[in-house]
Amino acid sequence: MKTEVLKSIKQTEEERRTIIAAAYDAKAKMIADARVEAENMVAKETEGAKEYKAKRIADAEAIAAQKSAKTREEGNRQADAVRAASNKNLDKAVALLVDQFKVKLNV
Repeated sequence: MKTEVLKSIKQTEEERRTIIAAAYDAKAKMIADARVEAENMVAKETEGAKEYKAKRIADAEAIAAQKSAKTREEGNRQADAVRAASNKNLDKAVALLVDQFKVKLNV
């Protein structure tokens, strides 16, 4: 009977070791799976962030291009207005300059 009890105890201890080893293996697998999943999530979110950043930059560049075109257009309009105004007075200015030159020659 003692032998049977001792065998039973040894068998139970061996089962316990097997269960503990299996639990450690399961723990290690769960940790490894969690790490892989975390790395995949980080990679996915990093890619998403890069796409978002590229979109925001493209949007900002488009807005800047529109503002730049509007500013150039306004500048061209102002330059045309100044040219038109100066062309109106060009004949008067030339005549005045010629008159002053004639005055200086007669002096």
